[in-house]
This record gives sequence, structure tokens and C-alpha cells, in this order.
Amino acid sequence: MSRLRFAFLYFFLCACAFAQTPGQETAKYFDSIRTSPPLLEAFLREMPKGGDLHNHLSGAVYAESYIQYAIHDNLCVTQALAFTSAPCAETSVPAASALTNAVLYRELLDALSMRDFHAFSQAGLSESGEDHFFATFGRFGMVSRVHTGEMLAEVASRAGRQNESYLELTLGLDRLSAAIGTKVGWDEDFDRMRQKLTAAGIDAAIPQTRKALDDAETEKNRLLHCDGSARADPGCKVTIRYIHEVYRGTPKEQVFAEIMTGFALAKADHRYVAINPVMPEDGLTSMSDYDLHMRMFDYFHKLYPDVHLTEHAGELAPGLVPPEGLRLHIREAVEVGHAQRIGHGVDVMEEDRPIELLREMAEKHVAVEICLTSNDLILGVSGDRHPFPVYRKFGVPVVIATDDEGVSRSDMTHEYLRAVQGYALTYSDLKKLVRDSIDYSFAEPQVKEQLGRDLNSRFAQFESIYGTELRNPGANTKGTKDTKENR
Repeated sequence: MSRLRFAFLYFFLCACAFAQTPGQETAKYFDSIRTSPPLLEAFLREMPKGGDLHNHLSGAVYAESYIQYAIHDNLCVTQALAFTSAPCAETSVPAASALTNAVLYRELLDALSMRDFHAFSQAGLSESGEDHFFATFGRFGMVSRVHTGEMLAEVASRAGRQNESYLELTLGLDRLSAAIGTKVGWDEDFDRMRQKLTAAGIDAAIPQTRKALDDAETEKNRLLHCDGSARADPGCKVTIRYIHEVYRGTPKEQVFAEIMTGFALAKADHRYVAINPVMPEDGLTSMSDYDLHMRMFDYFHKLYPDVHLTEHAGELAPGLVPPEGLRLHIREAVEVGHAQRIGHGVDVMEEDRPIELLREMAEKHVAVEICLTSNDLILGVSGDRHPFPVYRKFGVPVVIATDDEGVSRSDMTHEYLRAVQGYALTYSDLKKLVRDSIDYSFAEPQVKEQLGRDLNSRFAQFESIYGTELRNPGANTKGTKDTKENR
């Protein structure tokens, strides 16, 4: 009898030793579908994805929505396929005509996004991916400035339906600071400049911006039925925080004024968690004033040391600017501009002493927001030419982000799909990327803690489903009867 008990115990212990957790089973299933893009995409769509930390609200909205906004607002479409106010000029047509003119509708979709874009160049006429990408913002600007609530609803809903739990949306609702900066004019002395802006009434930008955000969030909640009703959209469960955008391609007095308001706004309203300079990094003013802008951030950082900073830096590639223009933007953002996260960081290996810089970023825990689709479409940088694996090799924190998913015609699922297919990521790699998107977010500590607990719960539920898929394919899918109606 004792031998029988011993044998039973032996086999029981062996079975326990070979038993795998749901997470391990999920990892095995993930490995088994690597060569099946449809299965891989479905897996990634349902996988918890934590946060999207680099998402420009106006660029996240799809062109179809902008066309509908323009029709609602009775706007016109110019020959350059941009929206403009009524009455329509002789060379313009009502936006509503796109509903009955299929050619115009397709042309608008292409003009307001990267859909079907092909770079071209001929004598006296050319358009690069970067040219077309950034031109879209001017074309839909007239509607993106007045439909913030609807835009929030669209982006939050899309995130919720992809199992995202957190968004940091970069947006510009400040309608006063730039004008006040222009009125005051430039002063090389930062202290005097700040005093002049204060005397000119720049503090009024804070309540104006907060009121605009209050109104937008109210509209978003109304559209998504975030009132506890049974019709509540998945986007209602997405926690949203905001990043104040500064337009670095504008005159320096405007940039200074917008930075000043951004720091004060982040102190006054917990929903604003950071400041970020935007507009093409290779633009004339962006390049010539880059050092000045970093010194502005340094100046206000000393006044508001606890305000977070994420900065677009290194969204450049060889040929886009002279070699000298690739040498120091990321380093200056980290060392002078006090950036805690870097947006894009594509040209890091073109910087002076790049290995030293990588080690510094790893030591300081400066995370890089990786936007694979955007970097491919704008810069033509992808695959082995992209520094994503280099950052990981040197221990620099990285997070996957969308940048402008509407303009790019992408979403967070497809950003992860690109990462998996391009860089042979494991399931363990994916989970770390997702967790880092929460750990390196700028959410308040208590919110970040709650997001972490929620993420653990989401992964447990996800792995309870996919952990059985390898042993019993299709067990967790809802079948339908094979009738003529379902064929």
C-alpha cells in the first residue's frame, strides 16, 4: 500500500512540475500563431495594451469624421481640398457635395490622411510623406478646433474597444497665450518676459483652457453614455489625461507664452499632466530656435520642478536636415530641457556620442515613445533602420504609441502588430511594453497604482481565455449554426 501511495505522490508531483500557468500557456499560443497575421492581429486586439502616451488628438481622428463635421458646419472645400468657411468661393464647393460626389469624397479621404499616399517628385513640384502628413492638419484645422468633444469620444471609444485603459492626449485648447505673447513682444530676459506677460493678463488663459476642456469632456461623456447606463461605451472606462502642446514653429514670444501657460495649467488642473513642443522638428524656426526652446523649458522647470515634460526630439532622419542638425536634439532635450520622455527619438544613432547618450537615458529612466507607423510614413524609417531594438538593447525604457492614428490610418493594435512582426517580440516582451506604458505615464500616483491593478486583472482574464486556446482551439469562440442564413 505504501508503494502505491508513493507512486501516486510521485506522479502527482511530476504533473505539478510540468503544469503551466495560464500566462505560460498564452505565451505558447502566441508563439504558435506568429506566422498567421489574422490570428496574431485578433490576439493583439484583445490583449490588454495599457496606455497610449503619445497621441495627438487632432491627428487621431479619422478623415471620415472630419468630413461629417464639415458638412454639419456648412463649410466649403477648396481646390486644395481644405475646409474653409462659407459662403463658398467660385473655386470652392459645399462640403455636403462630397455625399453625392464619390470622387470628391475619395479625394478628401486621401487629402486628410495618408491613405493611398505615394511620394512624388518632378520639376517644380514634389510632395514627400512628411509634407503630406503635416499638410493634413491645415486642411482639417477649421473643424478640429471646434469639435473637441466629438473627437474625444471617437478616440476614447476606439481605445476602449482595443482593451486600452489609459490615454495621454496631446491637444491645444489655449486660445489666448499666443496672441498675448505677440502683443507683448520678445524680451531676451526671461524674468522680464514673464513679468510682461503676467501684466498683460496671460493668467486668463488658465480658466479659458479649463472651461474648454470641461465642455469637451461633458460632450464626450454624453456621446458615449458615460452616465452609468447600460449603453455605456467601452471608452467610458478609459482614463484620460492631457498634455499641453506648444507650437515651436511659431515666433519665440508665442512659444514662451505657451510654455508659461502650460506650466501654470499643469499646476492648476490635475488633468493636465505634462507639456510638449509640437510641429515638424525640421521646420526653419523649430531648428533655428531649438536651443532657445530648451532653455525656456529649463527656465520654467526651475520654477515648477514637479511639472512633467515629454518632448518631441529626434523625429529626424539623414537627408531631412544637414548632418549637423542630427547631432544634439535628443541630448539637449534630456540634459537642458529636462525631458522625462522623448517622443520618437529616431535619429539617436546620429547624435554625438550615441552610446554615451543611450546609457545616460537608461540611467535616468528617460522613456522613448516609439511610433512605428508614423516613423515609416513621415521619415521612411522602419525595420532594421529603426532604433527600437537599439534602445531595448541598452536598457532604455520604451513604450509603443500611435502618434496620429487617424492621419496614419492605424490604431494601437496595428502598432503592436508592426512591433511583433518587425522585431520578433515574445509574449513576455509585450507584457513588459504594456506595463511600462503605465509605469512611465504621468498619471497621478494613486491613479497609476489603480491602473496597475486594473492591468493585472485584465491580463488574468485575457490569459484565462488564451491559456486554453492551444489545448482546445476555438473553445472560447462563440459558434453559430451552419444554416443557410449564416453562410
